[in-house]
Amino acid sequence: MAGEPILIVDDEESILTQLRWGLADEYDVRTAANVAEARKVLAEVRPKVVTLDVTLTPRGSGEDGLRLLEEILDRYPLTKVIMVTGNDSRENALLAIQRGAVDWYAKPIRLEELKVILRRAFLVRELEAEHAETATTGRKRYHKLVGESVTLQRVFGLIQRVAPTDATVLVLGENGTGKELVAHAIHESSPRRDKPFIPISCGAIPETLLESELFGHERGAFTDAYRAREGKFELANGGTIFLDEIGDLPVHLQVKLLRFLQDHTLERVGGRELVRVDVRVVAATNRDLQAAIAQGRFREDLFYRLSVLTIQMPALRERGDDTRLLAEYFLEFYSRHHKRRLKGFTQSARRAIQAHPWPGNVRELENRIQRGVILARDAYLRPEDLELGEAPAEGPRTLQEARDRAEHELLIDALTRHAGNITRAARDIDVSRPTLHDLLRKHGIEAERYRNPEMPEAGDDDTEPEPDDDPRASRG
Repeated sequence: MAGEPILIVDDEESILTQLRWGLADEYDVRTAANVAEARKVLAEVRPKVVTLDVTLTPRGSGEDGLRLLEEILDRYPLTKVIMVTGNDSRENALLAIQRGAVDWYAKPIRLEELKVILRRAFLVRELEAEHAETATTGRKRYHKLVGESVTLQRVFGLIQRVAPTDATVLVLGENGTGKELVAHAIHESSPRRDKPFIPISCGAIPETLLESELFGHERGAFTDAYRAREGKFELANGGTIFLDEIGDLPVHLQVKLLRFLQDHTLERVGGRELVRVDVRVVAATNRDLQAAIAQGRFREDLFYRLSVLTIQMPALRERGDDTRLLAEYFLEFYSRHHKRRLKGFTQSARRAIQAHPWPGNVRELENRIQRGVILARDAYLRPEDLELGEAPAEGPRTLQEARDRAEHELLIDALTRHAGNITRAARDIDVSRPTLHDLLRKHGIEAERYRNPEMPEAGDDDTEPEPDDDPRASRG
């Protein structure tokens, strides 16, 4: 482990100086005072372990450090990040742990304590590297793909195996399942990760322009071709090109693509010279290519060139509890993005999410969650916020569940009838005020939501709005 590079990211020069000196006997210490410097060192050195200050700017909120954490984990999934925090920002450090940081420590820095944490981070990193083939089992996130279902774990494993090679990959799946995210994960896990990733939709560009978009053109090749232009293949040189909707590629361009896959050379439109390009091809489609081959609309030889490895992206309805996991992921992401303080879903919203067939797959789920975050009336999303009909609740399976449900409904009815007035509601159901407060805490109900703001009740300390059912169960 001696001599391994580590990266220290902190905006305090005194901290950087202390750690450069204090860790030099065990590590090759690299430092960065801001996000730009950190990105440069990460790209050049690829350290296995990074220490990252939560607040990289004076009086910062912690968002800068947390954003860099997410960027590191997305681009370098095996890198272990240790968060650094002051005594007044431990909440951000704990939030960072939830988002994937391996550990954290607080300032002022105790060198021997930090060395122990660093050794532990390197050990975790080495164990993960040794078991890379099986490390995806149970993982909830791989690059930008989120899920823990068995079907998605298989996808993670295939990506991990094929990424280090230059093999062409064909990704199949319905619209909205995340085929481009698979292509991007392959690129980011490959030796080409620092070169361009160029996506292009073969079905979104008119056929008359598609050849020029893909392969480029020479000056004068057609009307308005006033200068030579590189196509997407040349722009992706050294990296990866993602050909989405490959089933819509016209037959005459299928011939040209096949020729490129055979010898990695191309001719620009109107050109005579062959241009050699080093680019990896990942293609995707929601079409049945075997049926297209039988109908003469897709070349069989091109199919076999493209599908050295085929990855089938499952539909969201086939991914079990991934729907809940993705919904929570999008809720957290868009709550931060739109600066809304949302806490979760009501139980009725969760039932509606699980019951919906999601014909638009992950893209539809993301769209509905983002819209719900923007339109939410309070801290919890309901079915109407997501424009989903509420799924019928399951009946109680035990006597205790039946009692709890009846008790919950009785409390809600009493609060509704008396506009959140604790004293009157307690009298109505024949319990004392302290007992009613205990029951409300038990069921996660807060009276504030049921009150008439024009007639507040003095002495009631319930201030936080609550959804129509127990929200804490929705947090997983």
